[in-house]
Amino acid sequence: MQRTQITDPADPRLDDVRDLNHSDNRPDLPGGRGLVVAEGPLVVSRLLESRFPARALVGFPAKLDSFLAEHGDLVPGDLPVYEVSRELLAEVAGFDMHRGLLATADRVPELGVAEAIAGARTVCVLEGVGDHENIGAIFRNAAGLSVDAILFGSGAADPLYRRSVRVSMGHVLRTPFAHLEGTYTTWQRSLQELRDAGFRLVSMTPSGDQSLAQALVDAEGRPWDKVALLVGAEGPGLTEHAMRATDARAVIPMAPGTDSLNVATSAAIGFYERLRALN
Repeated sequence: MQRTQITDPADPRLDDVRDLNHSDNRPDLPGGRGLVVAEGPLVVSRLLESRFPARALVGFPAKLDSFLAEHGDLVPGDLPVYEVSRELLAEVAGFDMHRGLLATADRVPELGVAEAIAGARTVCVLEGVGDHENIGAIFRNAAGLSVDAILFGSGAADPLYRRSVRVSMGHVLRTPFAHLEGTYTTWQRSLQELRDAGFRLVSMTPSGDQSLAQALVDAEGRPWDKVALLVGAEGPGLTEHAMRATDARAVIPMAPGTDSLNVATSAAIGFYERLRALN
């Protein structure tokens, strides 16, 4: 293991974690350096266990000591390990990285839809979800509630953005995901691939004509073998184009005077109802 102390903030070996909050040139931009950045011991360990090839491990001395003592077996022998002070890392990253431990990795080719849903019984499809924290929360909820894959329709944000990776607790690095082809008004045609694979497509919408619990079982009360739950962006929700491409429109019963929930919360309720139906 190559553990090196760095004291110069201009050292190019720290470029992987430079300007992390800069909207134009941060290193995790898909069109730039295209890296995956993990923060904190748990997320870093999941990155090192993932299919994304690690590039470097960076941290405060004490943070590195404790991480390597617990997870040293995950660290490849040729992985550079850079020891830095809190002040230096803050100058490089552009803000105080109080977690004190980061790892970077290269992106790898994204899975195709067929590969992502192979063997899946429950998937979630996102349309227009542009908030990175919501995407991260959806991945975390999906992991906890036995959702097998996440698919992205048009308008969704980058799931491998640093904030999404962090909020997901690293589950975005473990849960299969793929993008459905098409534009804002045509991606819905790609849902046919799910239908051909035997999935029942359920839109989650405040304008649904049946409850979520009803939509997830057949007329005899038996759970559908395969289900794809569709959720839309905060505010507008799913487009009519998307809902027309599904088999059912389901609503979460709400208290009087309310009409919707945060998208990650709504998705979690959908995942729970699906898991409850199966059990």
